[in-house]
Amino acid sequence: MSRRGRAEGRTGPVVSRVLHLLNTFTTQRPAMTLSELARQSGLPLSTVHRMLGELVAWGALERGDDGCYRIGLRLWELGALAPRGQGLRERALPFLEDLCQITRENAQLAVREGTEVVFVERIAGSGAVPVFTRVGGRFALTATGVGLVLLAHAPVEVQEEVLAGPIERYTAKTVTDPSTLRRMLADVRANGFSVSDRQVSMDTLSVGAPVRDQHGQVIAAVSLVVRYGSASAHSLTPLVRTSSRAISRALAGPS
Repeated sequence: MSRRGRAEGRTGPVVSRVLHLLNTFTTQRPAMTLSELARQSGLPLSTVHRMLGELVAWGALERGDDGCYRIGLRLWELGALAPRGQGLRERALPFLEDLCQITRENAQLAVREGTEVVFVERIAGSGAVPVFTRVGGRFALTATGVGLVLLAHAPVEVQEEVLAGPIERYTAKTVTDPSTLRRMLADVRANGFSVSDRQVSMDTLSVGAPVRDQHGQVIAAVSLVVRYGSASAHSLTPLVRTSSRAISRALAGPS
């Protein structure tokens, strides 16, 4: 084997192990000890100990006074450079802030990554209903207002993969029937907006609308999430669609 081949053979597994270790951090497990990381990752304790030392030195992880490891600012800085999130967020932020200020509710911006929603930005108004989403968090395409928009405009093969299931149920109102979802997606494409009525939690209503690039392709979705019963989808739709069109125009403008 050549020197390059030997180097690639050594590097590949190392990179995979590092990524696997970082992937053990979740919203439910934002901080873990050495032993917890070894247990969650399934890697040998000595290997994890060596990797942690290098990751902390580089800034990918931070070790607190309690001995727990957390995601470091260096990773956050790198993540902020992702063009699909950063450029979109910068152009959309003024309009999301306006939407939040007008309604004092949750204004959200999301993109599709494979068969999931990734939230790029979320601004919560005073007294806004609590939501499960967070910036950088993922969610199913089938339940949220932004998810339904993104799924409706996703390639056919993505739609078929999602509708083939399993489709997760969050509340008694969550739509899990593929035929019903197909009709809902057709309505989203025809009407230009989506409605998620208590599909994620029984106290929330969400209205979403598509964000398009200069070529007219749907690249993101914006939504308002309000407390169920505080406003109707009919009253929220014009506000959300106005914001989505404004963001689309901003993206189509000069850089």
